Amino acid sequence: MNDLSPQDRQHELETALRGAGVRITRQRAALLQVLADAEDHPDAPELLRRARQVEPGVSLSTVYRTLAELEAQGVVHRLAFEGQSSRFETADRSHHDHMIDVETGEVMEFCSDRIERLQAEIAAEMGYEIVHHRMELHVRRKRKI
Repeated sequence: MNDLSPQDRQHELETALRGAGVRITRQRAALLQVLADAEDHPDAPELLRRARQVEPGVSLSTVYRTLAELEAQGVVHRLAFEGQSSRFETADRSHHDHMIDVETGEVMEFCSDRIERLQAEIAAEMGYEIVHHRMELHVRRKRKI
C-alpha cells in the first residue's frame, strides 16, 4: 500500500525535517532509511534496533525526537493501538485500515470498498460526510474445534 518508492519516501522525510530546521545527521539518515524501507508498523524500539544495524550510534532519544518532528510535519503517522506501544508508518500510503492480532500483536493492513461505501452511506443518512476516519479491528485466529 506504499505509494512512493523507498528512495522517494526517504527524500520526503529528509525534506520535511530540513523544512523544520532539523539537521540530517548520520544517525537521523539511518533512521529515515529504516523508516522509508519499513513495510510493517514498527515501534520506536524496533526502529532503533534496525537503525543501529545501519549506524550503531543512533540513540533512542534521537528516534523519539525525530519521529515527533516527522509526525508534526505530517509525513509520519503514529498508530496507537490499545494495549500496545505506538507504532509508526509513513503518510504516503493510500487509505487503509488495520487489523491487530490480540495474541501476537501483529498489525495487518486491509482495504475494503464495501466498508468504505457503507461508512459513507451511514454518514450521509445521518446528514454528514466523512472527513477522516481510522478503523482498526482487534482480531484473534479462530480456534479449530
